[in-house]
Amino acid sequence: MTTATPLTTTPPVAVDKKESTAAKAKKKLTSPWASLVAIVIAVLWTLPTFGLLISSFRPERAIKTTGWWTWFSDPTFTLENYQSVFDPEAINLADFFLNSIVITLPAVIIPLCLASLAAYAFAWMKFPGKNFLFIAIFALQIVPIQVTLIPLLTLYVDMGIANTFWTLWLSHSAFALPLAIYILHNFIKEVPSSLIEAARMDGAGHVAIFFRVLLPLLTPALAAFGIFQFLWVWNDLLVSLTFAGSPEISPLTVQLSNLSGTRGTAWHLLSAGAFVSIIVPVTVFLLLQRYFVRGLLAGSVKG
Repeated sequence: MTTATPLTTTPPVAVDKKESTAAKAKKKLTSPWASLVAIVIAVLWTLPTFGLLISSFRPERAIKTTGWWTWFSDPTFTLENYQSVFDPEAINLADFFLNSIVITLPAVIIPLCLASLAAYAFAWMKFPGKNFLFIAIFALQIVPIQVTLIPLLTLYVDMGIANTFWTLWLSHSAFALPLAIYILHNFIKEVPSSLIEAARMDGAGHVAIFFRVLLPLLTPALAAFGIFQFLWVWNDLLVSLTFAGSPEISPLTVQLSNLSGTRGTAWHLLSAGAFVSIIVPVTVFLLLQRYFVRGLLAGSVKG
């Protein structure tokens, strides 16, 4: 007597919709058409900068009579434009370039230090009114900078620090703190609580946990916001026009604004000065762009 072998059926494999959607998105983004669109956008984005670079090396007469694209048919170079903008007896952008560095570096370091400490407190410390205070700080991002300039200027005059670098450092730091605290708080909150509890079991306090455990994990987020703040402060004009009342503390952007106002037809000087002003931010972004992207898109250790 033979027994029939029971028929077995393989259950259908469930297709993960998330994986399917992600695969489709990845396929679209890596398609030749997507690459072509990205290349076209990159070319259009860098074309004005390339034209500015060529114009900065062209003679004054060539700039005023022909477009920069005519350089390909009649290539001519001169360094007189850069010699003029760095002339100590004329425009002398070197001093304003140094002022921009003196303004930007503290305006980046101060909010990073304060925001990282505040973000840790909001993420892992308990104190009365924590949630309300965090919401209030987050809501400060919607306050327009323009409405705070005159009250701040009045306050600085009363404090006796007007026309000093402190006005620029404090203003840029205050404007940056709400966003910095929000970004760093979300990053710190992603750290597994088991990691914090393990450090507490070893006898670590808040100071040790922050500097020994969290600070190394915060490096991508700190770098991302640091780059963002650096570019923002370096390219700022409004805050500098309001608080930098003397040439001794004016940054490069203020001098370029004055140059365009008093020498509106001196395109050869404006092109050279503008390209000098973008050298540092472009270099910083190109050197640190991987940290910028990693800090914005990647979290820390996740459980």
